[in-house]
Amino acid sequence: MDLFEPAIVEIICGIDEAGRGPLAGPVCAAAVVLDPSRPVAGLNDSKQLSEKKRDTLAPLIRERALAWAVGWASVEEIDEYNIRQANFLAMKRAFKGLGLAPTHALVDGKDPPPLSCKVTCIIGGDALEPAISAASILAKTSRDALMVDLCAQYPGYGFSQHKGYGSASHMEALRRLGPSPAHRRTFAPVRDMLGG
Repeated sequence: MDLFEPAIVEIICGIDEAGRGPLAGPVCAAAVVLDPSRPVAGLNDSKQLSEKKRDTLAPLIRERALAWAVGWASVEEIDEYNIRQANFLAMKRAFKGLGLAPTHALVDGKDPPPLSCKVTCIIGGDALEPAISAASILAKTSRDALMVDLCAQYPGYGFSQHKGYGSASHMEALRRLGPSPAHRRTFAPVRDMLGG
């Protein structure tokens, strides 16, 4: 009697984050499992795409992917654990939110998050691997939308323009208004304004 071993189907997800470096707002990660039968043309590193192009691609990714999820780590978690651990937390939340169990995660960068499957880190992966590109776009557009909401909640800082990054206008607003509840207390420019 012939014994046939069942074929192991590999489920690959791409993972990327947005918002490691800003002085304000949460960090966001996305996980995406693309459907080979429904490709999305024009995927690339979200930073290489215009805002208009990202906003066009994001709904296409959500519509055509086999699975996608976004995970967050709050400003409070960033301050409590540090940005690296908060980033891992956001990635794990996105990964768990997929609703299926990937066998292999492709992660942008060189720092592997602790996930329940094989993890391969790819430096510059958001420009090289379509699944990571898709995750990059979903993380960036999700976070940008949240920063626009925070701009309405905490007017005067210009969050909708600089998305929390340390631009000249943001630094000037910080000096003028002091930190808001959306600011990361442990990041040096904010910490310094709070007196160390």
